[in-house]
Amino acid sequence: MTIEVQFSLSWPGFSLNVDLQCPGKGVTALFGRSGSGKTTLLRAIAGLEKVIHGKLVINGEIWQNDGIFLPTHRRPLGYVFQEASLFPHLSVQGNLDYGRRRVGHADHAHFKTIVQLLGIGDLLERHPKRLSGGERQRVAIARALLTQPKILLMDEPLAALDQERKNEVLPYIEQLHNALKIPVIYVSHSPDEVARLADHLVVLEKGRVLGSGPLTAMLARLDLPIRLYEDAGVVLEAVVAARDLQWHLARVDFPGGVLWTRDKGHPIGHAVRVRVLARDISLSREPIFGTSIINALSTRIIALGDDAHPALCLVRLDAGGTPLLARLTRRSAVTLGLAPGDQVWAQIKAVALIA
Repeated sequence: MTIEVQFSLSWPGFSLNVDLQCPGKGVTALFGRSGSGKTTLLRAIAGLEKVIHGKLVINGEIWQNDGIFLPTHRRPLGYVFQEASLFPHLSVQGNLDYGRRRVGHADHAHFKTIVQLLGIGDLLERHPKRLSGGERQRVAIARALLTQPKILLMDEPLAALDQERKNEVLPYIEQLHNALKIPVIYVSHSPDEVARLADHLVVLEKGRVLGSGPLTAMLARLDLPIRLYEDAGVVLEAVVAARDLQWHLARVDFPGGVLWTRDKGHPIGHAVRVRVLARDISLSREPIFGTSIINALSTRIIALGDDAHPALCLVRLDAGGTPLLARLTRRSAVTLGLAPGDQVWAQIKAVALIA
């Protein structure tokens, strides 16, 4: 299952040249600065931006090549914009029914599932003006899914919301991540959203793909000029293996070792994501005892690279096959004599359980 994208277009001052393959399931995040081409690429996939020289194949279905161009209304896709764009004269139920009519039949079981997943059952009789920003966006996502699309396109769906409303909507999108069987392409320039939602990451700059790959591997790369600055770090897929009820901690296991983090009540065996920031890792040649840091991993240095400030460097580590990033001062790296291949202990000051 694969999405194949080849697009080339030029405008005054901007060109898009993309040759990309990404997974045909899960969430692929398009990440980059404003003006990097994220929304243009998404619109081209939707057929809203007609690209003369292009190819688009969605899990074996050809939507565009030299002889075929399916218009937007014939592409089985759902599109969620930054603004909810609901019909103000219709209730929530009416807006959702509009989405259902696009497929020509009413699937009541599917309707019930989507309404439940997005937590909008109590909103059906309200009109958009009586909804919060987060509620409007959840309704917009539900309407897009009720068209029974073969791919869901989301263009910075949380950008217009304040932090409180973003925190309200994100858990629902996370639920969709686990429940949906269709691929999602998610445009964002928020590291937090990417860390919580993405399985695959595509980094764009000036209309070109700088890198594409699994989330953790991409976040640990040192050769990408787009930095996350204070948010540099990796996301690990882990499993809750034990809980310390006395200290309200949970032990999560991943292929490279074990980590302790704050207990969020997940049951034993529950799959979770944890985020480890580069600024929260310090390195030592030997294990250190008598410290408040409870997480330490034996790792091997893969590479050292530049950071945003000349006083700092980033160190890519390998922990049992899992990549990690550490941020050090260059002075510390030289003092320790760090070099690729060295075995070091990574002391992790903080681990964030994000999903």
